[in-house]
Amino acid sequence: MTHFTDLIDGYRRFRDTGWHTERGRWAELAEGQNPRVMVIACSDSRVDPAQIFDVSPGEIFVVRNVAALVPPCETGGGYHGVSAALEFAVTQLEVAEVVVMGHGMCGGCQAALSGVFADAEPGKGGFISHWVGMLDEARLKVLDRHGRVDSDDAQHAMEHEAVKTSLTNLRDFPFVTEREAAGKLTLHGAWFAISSGLLHVLDEETGRFEPA
Repeated sequence: MTHFTDLIDGYRRFRDTGWHTERGRWAELAEGQNPRVMVIACSDSRVDPAQIFDVSPGEIFVVRNVAALVPPCETGGGYHGVSAALEFAVTQLEVAEVVVMGHGMCGGCQAALSGVFADAEPGKGGFISHWVGMLDEARLKVLDRHGRVDSDDAQHAMEHEAVKTSLTNLRDFPFVTEREAAGKLTLHGAWFAISSGLLHVLDEETGRFEPA
């Protein structure tokens, strides 16, 4: 099991190797960033986008949260971390592409599908329940198709629907749809299978995820 002291040891290895061998790259990054792709991924410790896509620092702008969800565009009340990051990536960094990447064995999607935290208080699953409540319509769609929540097919379907929900919500932001319509921004959906290591990409015309 990794502890904070292990992280410090890792940092020291990074300073001795990665930092010095890529000193020119880090000098460029010290002047600013210019990623062309934003990746919205899950917080799950098993699905690090930088590792899966084999990219270096500065190449992708990443936001991670439970189930890789994008909320609908709304301006009232609360804090909007995902929306702020999206706005920064699209309007300030002017990324050309946004990728929503779900994954297999997603605990957030499982919670949404099973309703295990329904009506729970904060600290006992309440925050999780409220967040994955964005998938209520997707849950009904999956249940209508599969009839049960405890099958692998239903779980995968829920994970796929979560990606589609986030893509729909992305298009709820005017600055996204304006740039997409102008050909300045492209949206992608993807799903990573932890068990096989395979990445699947969404074909929005067919609604199917196919191996990359």
